[in-house]
Amino acid sequence: MIQPLVGILMGSDSDLPIMKEAGLILDQFQVPYEVGITSAHRSPEKAAQYARQAGERGIKVLIAGAGAAAHLAGTVAAHTTLPVIGVPLSSSALHGLDALLSTAQMPSGVPVATMALDKAGARNAALLAAQILALNDPKLGRRLMQHKERMAEEIEEKDRQLRTKKGRKA
Repeated sequence: MIQPLVGILMGSDSDLPIMKEAGLILDQFQVPYEVGITSAHRSPEKAAQYARQAGERGIKVLIAGAGAAAHLAGTVAAHTTLPVIGVPLSSSALHGLDALLSTAQMPSGVPVATMALDKAGARNAALLAAQILALNDPKLGRRLMQHKERMAEEIEEKDRQLRTKKGRKA
């Protein structure tokens, strides 16, 4: 079995439809990962233990997605020196504002990189994790660069199609 380099955590199984997006991106870049459920509030010792042991098991970057009070990323960051990327989820009556603020407003000394809400955040968390790993993996760095080039090409093609539809020449 391939050693996971990224740990994807979520506070509840209801977060899986969003957080699976991070896994899809990591799959695309051939970055091995593991997925788990732990809660800063309902299983705080499990969350802390996971964070403390992740580096010993070869994990290099942690992604934590949570909604409502969203303390998972902060709890994990408090117990590790690994980079932690937080993904706020819009699962509460406040539509994610509470999760965004909880994830972004970490005290000095306990950094959490905060992504956008929901699917865009999960995808960007995986891309940021891959970029961090690419610092020591030139092949991964090339795959990331090719991805950026493909995105630029797609925009050029969409612009060309739009101009052609409007009767303008590209």
